[in-house]
Amino acid sequence: MVAGTEEIQLRWRIAVLVSAAIAISYLDRQTLPVAVLAISRDIPLTNTQFSALQSAFLFAYALMYAGGGKLVDVLGTRRGFTVIMLFWSLACASHGLATGFAMLVASRFLLGMGEGGGFPAATRAVAEWFPTKDRATAMGIINAGTAVGAVVAPPLIAMILAYSNWRWIFVITGGMGLLWAAWWRWSYRSPNVASDESLGNPPPEPVPGSATHLPWIQLFRIRETWGLVVAKFLSDAAWFFYLFWLPKYLYDARGFDIKAVGTFAWMPSAAAGVGCLLGGAFSSYLLRRRVSLGVARKVALGISAALMPFVILIPDVAISWAITLFCVAYFGQQSWSTLVMVLPTDLFPQDVVGSVAGLVGFGGAMGGIAFGEVVGYLLDHGVGYGAVFRAAGTLHIIAFLIILIAIPVLSPLKLSPQLNYEGVS
Repeated sequence: MVAGTEEIQLRWRIAVLVSAAIAISYLDRQTLPVAVLAISRDIPLTNTQFSALQSAFLFAYALMYAGGGKLVDVLGTRRGFTVIMLFWSLACASHGLATGFAMLVASRFLLGMGEGGGFPAATRAVAEWFPTKDRATAMGIINAGTAVGAVVAPPLIAMILAYSNWRWIFVITGGMGLLWAAWWRWSYRSPNVASDESLGNPPPEPVPGSATHLPWIQLFRIRETWGLVVAKFLSDAAWFFYLFWLPKYLYDARGFDIKAVGTFAWMPSAAAGVGCLLGGAFSSYLLRRRVSLGVARKVALGISAALMPFVILIPDVAISWAITLFCVAYFGQQSWSTLVMVLPTDLFPQDVVGSVAGLVGFGGAMGGIAFGEVVGYLLDHGVGYGAVFRAAGTLHIIAFLIILIAIPVLSPLKLSPQLNYEGVS
């Protein structure tokens, strides 16, 4: 049975709704990096302390990315996403109360706890509502929210600082999340059993204890899980460096002020949004041309990874070219990220998609912590940005090779509680 027009329109409205949540999450996490110059006038921060703030966020983000995936599997997409958004919005607003470094660390940690559940909830919504042929496009629309939030952050923060102090940045952005939570609670419904066949999805979710309901720990025995986690560890190590350190790089190495960052720092994020849409759309296009699922995903992933080494040139070129190369990197990264996030929906049954997506995100956040700590230490000990960009530029290529090795054939896995299924290492 083919889905009706009304149902198809509902799917895409849900994708836009979830994309708005991801936009708010990226706006919230960019508040501190963009406003760091203003914050430092009240709370002085070294490079090592700035790195520690990002590590506090990412450590909590990593834990809750894994735990948040499980939470959404238990509570369901609608209720789980509501709880997650309410928590992270209040955590964002709490930054405005900080009077010292320790309070900033605490607020950053709480923000990471909340935001960690966002992408697992988004992945589960895609698995619930979209057939395989449309999932990469849907995830591209959702992932484009990262670009919207990051594009809005620099000019919005510059505007707020022009009329008020930095504390209001966190109050305003936290309030936006609370409004979204009300919108989500009112708008979202999971598809009913009768529509599952029309969506092209697997049968309704099994109840706990059924054939495909796996204990969380057993997911670690699956080769494909490890491949995705390690690949995400490497690629997100580079991504979180670009995301959190771009404004600071422009302040420190290029002499920008807050106004200049507000004028130019949105451009790479806009390119990231295009990458989200084109990466997912290109993979979906290949599927519609009857290219196999594995080839459609891996060709798009390979092209995305091939764009990333250009960042190595950034410290040695004029600022206009540096911004251009950042745009190329953001484009490639978010095309890559869209495709990596959709792989759990291609490989795993719906009832464990949230958990697998959570583990993959956990790996990514831990990569961000590890690389971020190294960056802060190197910069405070006289090593320039050149060495950092050279390291970051190689990580996506290595991650792509790991995916090719860990997932030689991309097809749905047959799971059972005893793990007697195809695809176990």
